[in-house]
Amino acid sequence: MKKVIQIPGAPNPIGPYSQAILVKDTLYVSGQIPLNPKTGSLVDNSIEDSTHQVMKNILALVTEAGMTIDNIVKCNIFLKDLNNLKKVNQIYAEYFRLVPPARETVEVSNLPMNVDIEISCIAVNNEN
Repeated sequence: MKKVIQIPGAPNPIGPYSQAILVKDTLYVSGQIPLNPKTGSLVDNSIEDSTHQVMKNILALVTEAGMTIDNIVKCNIFLKDLNNLKKVNQIYAEYFRLVPPARETVEVSNLPMNVDIEISCIAVNNEN
């Protein structure tokens, strides 16, 4: 059975999907963009600020599912410009200090709401 996980107080997703789905001990987090869930505004003044907002959104969903960042086993990063990868990696490394998850990063021609970054992930709770 699947359970919808959503950031408390966040606006509904911008399309026909759930922010995250929990199935047993596995959380599937849809691509998160740098949308501030409290204001509904994009955080897009820099790739660093955008990356922090995306990671905060992911952490909120993982927390809502009863997990921590250490439960994340896989990430997918989508960038409009791979020249931003070094800056994104610096921010990303601040969140995954011990054992970073498996991941790929790809450059794409466009993203929802014309943002520069989107990250999705999978988290597994091995303690249940």
